[in-house]
Amino acid sequence: MRIHLLAIGTRMPAWVEQGFSEYQKRLPADMRLELEEIPLPKRAKGDVAALVRAEGEAISKRLEKHPGAHCVALEVTGKPLDTPALSRRLGEQRDLGQDLTLLVGGPDGLCPKVSAAAHERWSLSALTLPHPLVRVLLAEQIYRGWTLLAGHPYHR
Repeated sequence: MRIHLLAIGTRMPAWVEQGFSEYQKRLPADMRLELEEIPLPKRAKGDVAALVRAEGEAISKRLEKHPGAHCVALEVTGKPLDTPALSRRLGEQRDLGQDLTLLVGGPDGLCPKVSAAAHERWSLSALTLPHPLVRVLLAEQIYRGWTLLAGHPYHR
């Protein structure tokens, strides 16, 4: 199974790239995590809704490269999952032989059309998290979920 993380934003600080990479490399080949960064549209004072729509269009184009993948929008208003529930969802997708695509919007949130088109909406936290941190947190939780599935002692 491949897990595709489609995230708005490029040029992350070194600590983000290092943290994400650390958990990414720990995952086995049967649960490979891949990051696809999508550049932010040029930001200027003005219509935030137009920026969110532009981000949504960019995400939608990338989604076309992942036909058949189970698509999950990550949003604060999504379904809250604890680590065991996330692990079960990862295991279900793996057992189905279906790739998973996770969507992270830009600073103003995920485009409503993209969110509505997703198969599911998950929340990582009720807290507002900075987008760079979301990448590291998500990579760690995917790794932790895999360790639960594998019976590895990492999750105690």
